[in-house]
Amino acid sequence: MIHAHNFWMYPLLTLLGATIGTYGTLIGAGGGILLVPVLLLIYPEESSNKIASISLAAVFFNSISGTLAYGHMRLIDYRAGRRFAIAAAPGGILGAYAASFLPRRAFDLVFGMLVLCLATFISLRPAPTQRNPGIHLGETTHTLIDFKGTNYSYSFSNRRGVVLSFGIACIASMLGMGGGAFYVPVLVYLLHFPLHVATATSQLMLMLVSPIFSGAHMIAGNFSPGIFRTLFISAGVVVGAQMGARLSQRLSGAILIRVLAGGLVLIGLRLVIHAFGK
Repeated sequence: MIHAHNFWMYPLLTLLGATIGTYGTLIGAGGGILLVPVLLLIYPEESSNKIASISLAAVFFNSISGTLAYGHMRLIDYRAGRRFAIAAAPGGILGAYAASFLPRRAFDLVFGMLVLCLATFISLRPAPTQRNPGIHLGETTHTLIDFKGTNYSYSFSNRRGVVLSFGIACIASMLGMGGGAFYVPVLVYLLHFPLHVATATSQLMLMLVSPIFSGAHMIAGNFSPGIFRTLFISAGVVVGAQMGARLSQRLSGAILIRVLAGGLVLIGLRLVIHAFGK
């Protein structure tokens, strides 16, 4: 099995980061949902909290690059993204400390089952359809016009979004993700955001909350041993994020949903098998 002291592994980690950065930004996930299970398989001897801390640092760099790209495309809902990120901060801190008490086998199994549940939900739900905005009690309406001139108008509940953001952040930080893989389905299916806006806004949220998550892991003493791996992976995700954001403009919402679900199924199955095989 691969060990961290093999110097030749670092360029491969950069390539891994670029691949995951492209895919993660394409689906608005930040890459954590993919990076964590890959690192769990590459470094079976590492503790779950160290893997989580490496992933969260890489998610931060990925989200900065992705936010810049999507911001240029004018697809980010800044008001909603900032509000939900503020709600996520305390949940992320709580999740970082909870990670220290989760054994590696349990971590693999919980993560794998969670990924499979998310993939099943996305696969069984039909492609999201946009509601008529402005006619729902207790909701607010936002309107965006992207760089192509496409108009997006949608209504959602701020209160529901705040509660969901807190819960997602707690789980995501504990598992070493920014939470984008969960934020996007929540924004689309429960808050009725257009898919491309949800993908872009998720990147902004990850950029705002992942430093808090990473900081909590640093304080908990989880980060420092993996700093070199983090730097090389992060270099790759920065480049990959730019590629993913541009690729997203060439794919329809239905294709993005299928890409997300397919990748999650493969990763979830591999992790569950790995957990029971120890």
